[in-house]
Amino acid sequence: MSTQGRAVPGDTGPGMRVRRATEGDLDAVAGIERRARRGTDPDQLVLALTDAERVVLVATVDDVVVGWGKTHWWSYADGPAPVGHYLGGVTVDPGSRRGGVGSALTRARMDWVAERADVVCCVVNATNVASLTLHEGLGFREVSRAASFHTIRFTGGSGVLLRAELGAGRA
Repeated sequence: MSTQGRAVPGDTGPGMRVRRATEGDLDAVAGIERRARRGTDPDQLVLALTDAERVVLVATVDDVVVGWGKTHWWSYADGPAPVGHYLGGVTVDPGSRRGGVGSALTRARMDWVAERADVVCCVVNATNVASLTLHEGLGFREVSRAASFHTIRFTGGSGVLLRAELGAGRA
């Protein structure tokens, strides 16, 4: 994978790397989820680590995991949400936010999908302005709004389906 051990220039500075997650990263990911007051199903994360249609990445600074993100493959359409690759959740440790970690993880996941497809989608809660802004800056455009897409139901009842074209001309 092209992001294996690759430095991510222009984000948080020297020492940040984005790489594939391993089972050895699961405790660090659980800690980030706890500190961020979020949660992820550890069994589903283990399945994602071994699924050839998905990738789980971690961002490290000085070899300490400071964030993580994953992709999903949806094999069926759900209304305006097409079959294809989707960026899954990304969580950055609260002490490392606003330093480019989320952006680096998003770009790396987009690169991974670009090796497999021409388009990537994601769904975001309509109230998550930071995520919407980040994705818009990386070339995502709004496709639709709904209370749910695929298996994701949104707190507050409104989610945004976003889509980005991948390839040589992308942002």
